[in-house]
Amino acid sequence: MQRPPTPAALTCAAILVLTACGGGEKDTERPTTPAGVTAQAGSATSVHVMWNQATDNKAVTGYEVFQKGARVKALPATRNMVDIDQLTPETSYTFTVRARDAAGNLSKPSAAVAITTPAPTPEDHHAPSRPLKLTVRADGSRAATLSWVRAGDDVGITSYDIYQEDSRIHSVSGTETTARVSGLRPGTVYTFTVRARDAAENSSPDSNAVDLTTASAPGKGPSTAPTDLKAAARKGNIDLSWTPPQTGGPVKEHQLFLNGKLATTIVWGAQPPAGTAAYTITVVDKPGTRYSIKLRAKLPDGKWGDFSAQRTVVVR
Repeated sequence: MQRPPTPAALTCAAILVLTACGGGEKDTERPTTPAGVTAQAGSATSVHVMWNQATDNKAVTGYEVFQKGARVKALPATRNMVDIDQLTPETSYTFTVRARDAAGNLSKPSAAVAITTPAPTPEDHHAPSRPLKLTVRADGSRAATLSWVRAGDDVGITSYDIYQEDSRIHSVSGTETTARVSGLRPGTVYTFTVRARDAAENSSPDSNAVDLTTASAPGKGPSTAPTDLKAAARKGNIDLSWTPPQTGGPVKEHQLFLNGKLATTIVWGAQPPAGTAAYTITVVDKPGTRYSIKLRAKLPDGKWGDFSAQRTVVVR
């Protein structure tokens, strides 16, 4: 004869049923509304939209940019700025931004920002002059402020574009000579340049490059990046020199990257050079080819260290 279940068994069964039916609470809380939304015309056909990062009870996983209620861009949580292209010259646009979490909850729309694209200048084929005397100042361990001397143009500067290792990360009005860059990582080397742009999408040559190493996070040791990287191009070759990091032991290997891809591993013999290291790499692309160069060292514990600042050269 089968015995009836005990009260303890019934309790356990109830717990199992509750767990199987989906135990955890559903995330229904919206992220906070993105604040500080700005829109700046980058040219007659593009607008740069930027905002402050939102927060969430779990985590923000992305942002969505809307133009008059229609979504025009979806971005990961690591991005808080974007260029909206293929717009119409001399036209008014209104943008809002919403944050999204992993459960699909959307924040309320941000305050709307209005912008009018300027008139096109199709006959303008002259690029602006390069911005001069670029400098950078750290704002804590996650932000920096750039300053420069304004460029010149025969028609007028529409915007200044800020580049980090050849990728445009921010734009400001052509009347500005400073820009604040946020979302940086502690203990990391960054290389910035600035270009001026006019309404016909003509871009100036790069400004001088400036390097910034953000402050290390609490508990993290000093940067392991090579420093003082210099690059000089000559026919078919690029000559490099740098100072290996101080790691408490010999640094016998470096990885050299060209245009973001591993080009070669530089291996010293039993005794690496003391002080400044030097290396020449041969390149086979046609004269006028632009190369972006950075490297990192293999640390005594076998791990690869931080990347150096980046240098850009054009082979003759």
